[in-house]
Amino acid sequence: MSHLELAELGTRHHMAWAKRAILLVDIVGSVRLIDQDEVGVISHWLDFVELVQRDTLLPNNGRLIKSLGDGLLIDFDDVRSAVSAALAVQQTRAQANASRPVGSQIMLRMGIEVSDVIVGGNDVLGRGVNLAARLMSLAGPGEIVVSQHVRDGLTAGLDADLEDLGDCFVRNLPQPIRAYRIGPSGSQPVVGPSTMLDDLAPTIAVVPFASRGGADDHGLIGEILAEELIRRLSHASSELKVVSRLSTTAFSGRDTSAEEIGAHLGADYVLSGTFRSDATRLKLDVELAEARSGRVLWSEGLCDKVSAIVSGEQELVERLLTGVSTAVAMRELQRARAQPLPTLRSYTLLMGAVSLMHRLSLPDFEEAHRLLQALVDRGVRHPLPIAWLGYWHVLRVQQGWSTDDRRDTYMASECTRRALDLDPDNSLALAINGFAQVNLMKRFDVAEDSYERALEINPSNALAWLLKGTLHAFRSEGPKAVDHAERALELSPLDPHRFFYDSLATTACLANGDDERALQLARRSLRANRKHTSTWRVLTIAQWRLGQRDAARQSARELLKLQPSLTVGAWLKASPAADFPIGRVAAEILRKAGVPE
Repeated sequence: MSHLELAELGTRHHMAWAKRAILLVDIVGSVRLIDQDEVGVISHWLDFVELVQRDTLLPNNGRLIKSLGDGLLIDFDDVRSAVSAALAVQQTRAQANASRPVGSQIMLRMGIEVSDVIVGGNDVLGRGVNLAARLMSLAGPGEIVVSQHVRDGLTAGLDADLEDLGDCFVRNLPQPIRAYRIGPSGSQPVVGPSTMLDDLAPTIAVVPFASRGGADDHGLIGEILAEELIRRLSHASSELKVVSRLSTTAFSGRDTSAEEIGAHLGADYVLSGTFRSDATRLKLDVELAEARSGRVLWSEGLCDKVSAIVSGEQELVERLLTGVSTAVAMRELQRARAQPLPTLRSYTLLMGAVSLMHRLSLPDFEEAHRLLQALVDRGVRHPLPIAWLGYWHVLRVQQGWSTDDRRDTYMASECTRRALDLDPDNSLALAINGFAQVNLMKRFDVAEDSYERALEINPSNALAWLLKGTLHAFRSEGPKAVDHAERALELSPLDPHRFFYDSLATTACLANGDDERALQLARRSLRANRKHTSTWRVLTIAQWRLGQRDAARQSARELLKLQPSLTVGAWLKASPAADFPIGRVAAEILRKAGVPE
């Protein structure tokens, strides 16, 4: 629809474009239920809808657009509100079903999409609504299925439990859509690596939070929170530069816009907020704004005990850290995908490339290469983009996407060499160098030296611990492998690429003979990303060793769908584990599970 047509439509029907999160709800088997007890089911459903509107939609700023007889169409201002409401509705429905006979229980399925839609007085229209319906069709009883756009707005492990369903074909769409099943999840702390990206990181300013009344603390709590956030962001985030507290305090109590603060401090993002407290409780409302446009990217309302804030307990601070980091990363990814390369800032290219690379969808993977190459071509003299480019070449071979393994091996080695020429003490570049050395060139001694140097420089480098653990796993050194892998998992509980950590930790557990733990980690990895071929291999091995032969054969078939050219012989030729006991055992199991010789 052209802008002219939209303007004409809006004038005649009072409609406008708006970005909304669309939730569609459907009763599973409604025809059967109504046929059994028409009056009872309809009465119960109407009471339930009234309950949902009062207790769930209002607190989440949800708007019931229409009741569809056996379903609901609801819209929200943002993704997290929609997901929070959907999870709450499913929980309320489960509680209501507990008192009903099994045959008359009302089960719901849901689909969520976020996009620009046409909003009228009492309706929403457009592709986003249609896609939410298609996603709903993928959900089973009691399930919620969301799109990639929705998943990008969530933090796995905090907002929801996420399971990657892969590329799904749905009715009336010629191309498959990436879909995710979500469920409730508890909160976890966040720990990040400490290497700063200098000019390859956006800058954030944290303004002391303003008091809205309550206890007479003279704004002390707001100062304490801002100082703690600045300290944690400075030490725990590798993707942000943080303006000092002395600089941001100058804006405390001033009615200054995000644009003005950004201009004064050279900040790309501004975090601000207000709080209200009494003697025991604190209510905090925060928002992260893009300084250049003033656009609010993320907001949150949090509650905690005043004593917890003053004593330095971390739960509230870590929730803020996670929200800020996720919002910035997603904004830079959106920018990387929406704007021409010449206009993109260096940190946008890097953050976008790393995010796209780990999705392991071939189009996204190729786009990641384009972004990294553009950054390198600009002549940015920093080791990280070159090191990540080397990492890209290693993953390309591992996924079975390489058209020339020898060339990708050479390029990976050349990239890490160039990165370390620029900075021999860059911990991340050293870790990626070890990754290339052991996985492509089987130089275990060189790789081990590289990992040890990386950890000497930065003992909190989770990737280095993970990869070093994998090296020990390849050599069938189980106890060391597990020790290093578990340390990596502890250091990266909310890493956006957690599936990769879980997958490599699976290999460590297999080397140590802990097949049950290996099975658990492999399944968790695949819930987050079903396209990682290495995970399907280790899952096959774990299942076979646990006597789950049919499941192992099915996993091998899934592996061959992703990597049709795979053979046992080719895997042995490429695998660093080939000359060690775990490699020989793995090859025999893959052969028995159905991978061609």
